[in-house]
Amino acid sequence: MPDKPHYRTVIEPFIIKSVQPIRLTTREQRERVLREARYNLFRVRSQDVLIDLLTDSGTGAMSSEQWAALMRGDEAYAGSQSFQRFEAVVKKHFGFRHVIPTHQGRAAERILFSVVCKPGDVVPNNTHFDTTRANIEFQQAVAEDLVIEEGKDPTSRHPFKGNLDTEKLKALIQRVGAEKIPLCMLTITNNSGGGQPVSMANIREVKAVLEPHGIPLYFDAARFAENAYFIKLREPEFRDWSVPDIVRKMMSYADGCTVSAKKDGLVNIGGFLCTNDDLLAQQEKDLLILTEGFPTYGGLAGRDLDALAVGLEEVMEEDYLKYRLAETRYLGDHLTEIGYPIVQPPGGHAIYIDAKSLLPHIPPSHYPGQSLSIEFYLEGGIRTVEIGSVMFGKPSPDGTGEIPAAMELVRLALPRRTHTQSHIDYVLEVARVVYENRERLRGVRITRQPPFLRHFTAEFELM
Repeated sequence: MPDKPHYRTVIEPFIIKSVQPIRLTTREQRERVLREARYNLFRVRSQDVLIDLLTDSGTGAMSSEQWAALMRGDEAYAGSQSFQRFEAVVKKHFGFRHVIPTHQGRAAERILFSVVCKPGDVVPNNTHFDTTRANIEFQQAVAEDLVIEEGKDPTSRHPFKGNLDTEKLKALIQRVGAEKIPLCMLTITNNSGGGQPVSMANIREVKAVLEPHGIPLYFDAARFAENAYFIKLREPEFRDWSVPDIVRKMMSYADGCTVSAKKDGLVNIGGFLCTNDDLLAQQEKDLLILTEGFPTYGGLAGRDLDALAVGLEEVMEEDYLKYRLAETRYLGDHLTEIGYPIVQPPGGHAIYIDAKSLLPHIPPSHYPGQSLSIEFYLEGGIRTVEIGSVMFGKPSPDGTGEIPAAMELVRLALPRRTHTQSHIDYVLEVARVVYENRERLRGVRITRQPPFLRHFTAEFELM
C-alpha cells in the first residue's frame, strides 16, 4: 500500500448533523448590551453573542456516539450501570484506584482541598487557574505559582512553557517545610499561562523532588489529551507512542487528579476526582454525599456519565487532536500576521493575546485585557475573556492599591468541534479592525466587585 498523500489542509474529522442558529446584531445593539451588562461579558446573554470564545468549558459539540450513549443512561440512584461504564474507562486510561464523579471540576477541587488543606498550608502549582486558587484560598491556604521563567514570557517559544520550576519547588519545600505542603499540583495544559503543555520529563522531575518528602503529586487534568499530544509531537522519546499510552504514562507519576470533564471529556457537564489513597477517598466520598450526591453519580445524571465515558475515548483519537491543534494554530498564526502579540507558541485550546504589549498606553490598574475584550464584542459580537489583573490582581499589603497580575492576557478559547473555518476567518476580520483602532482604547475601572472570583460578576465603567 502506498503512503497516504500529505496535504497541507487539515480538515475537520467529522461532518455536521445538527446546527444551532446564531444571530447578527448591530453595533448600536451591542453598545446597549454592554451598558446593560456593566461591561462584563459574563453578564451578556448568549443570544446576543455571534462567536462565543469566552471558554472551551462545556461549550463543545457532542458526537453521534455520545448522543446515542445518552439513551443508555441508567438513572439508578446507587450503583448504576452508567457509573460502571464511566469508572471502567477512567481506570483504564488514568489507572487510579478510586474514581469519584462530580458535577464539574470546581466541585472536585472544593472536595479535595476541603479534605487536605488547613489554614497556613501551601499548595504549589505551575500556575493555578481561577477556581483552583479560590478553593485553596477559601481554606485559608496559600496557592503558590512556580512556572518556569519562560512561561512568564509571552514571546518565548520554549516547547513546554507549562513546566514547573523544580528549583523553586525545592526552595519552597525547604522554606515552609514538607508538612505544610499537603500536595503539589500540575495543571496540564497550563491554562492561565497560555494553554502551554507540561513535558513528561518535567513531570518526572517534579515527582522526584516530591517523593523523598512524601508530598503527593496531583494533576489538574482538564486538558490531559491535548497535553499528551504535545508530548508526542515535541518529546522525541514519545514520538512513536499512542496518545492513550502517553496518558497512562503521565498518570503513573501522579497520586491523584481533578478533572473538569467539560474540556477534554467532550461533554457539556461533568467532572471527577481520582486518588490512590484509600483513607482520603473515603473522606472525599463522605463530603461528596453531603454536597454533591451518592458516590456513583456525584451530582450527574446517568446519561451524563455515559456520554462522558464515550468522550474520554474519542478525545484521544489522533485525527481529532491533529485538527484541534491545527485550528488553534491557524488562529494564532493569522493574529500574529495582523500584528497581535500573542503567547507563543500557540497552545492547545486557545490563543492568548498579550494585551499589555498591544495596549502599552493602558496601565494594569485600568485593565487593558478587559478593555480589549469589550472592543472585540463591540466591533464584531465576539465574546472573549480577560486573564489578567481583573482575574488575578490582588490587594496591596497596605490596602491602598492592587498588585497586578504577571501578564495581561485576553483568551480566545475555541469550543471543541463547534466552529467552521469561516467562523475563524470572521474572527480574524474583526481582529484586524480592532488592531487598527487599538490606540483609541482607554481602559476601564471596577465599580463593584465580590470578594472571590470577581471577574464573573464585577461591574465596570469605561474610562
